[in-house]
Amino acid sequence: MSAFPLAGAAAQHASRLFAITVAFAVRPERRETFLKLVRMNAATSLEAEAGCLRFDVLAPLETGGPDVLLYEVYADRAAFDAHLASPHFLAFDRATREMVTAKTVREFRIEAPLEA
Repeated sequence: MSAFPLAGAAAQHASRLFAITVAFAVRPERRETFLKLVRMNAATSLEAEAGCLRFDVLAPLETGGPDVLLYEVYADRAAFDAHLASPHFLAFDRATREMVTAKTVREFRIEAPLEA
């Protein structure tokens, strides 16, 4: 849901960037609703949060992995913490809690600028 690559100051200061992946297993009958809600959360995060630099919603091409994978990049850890406290994230979390059967969050630092 964001342009690739990161550019400008974000690309120059990659070592300060904070990234996460979130792997979701979603109840099959709720998958379309979940995807709609997660796309809305991603769009709102990019529009409303200056520290949210990238928010991709990925759907697998193969079976056997997560149903939905998020890749998010923030200016720093504080920007991610602000995302977690935002009204739109809290509403998304409440609305999707019963749809999700498993969730794995991994945190990363970006070692090099993202480039095409």
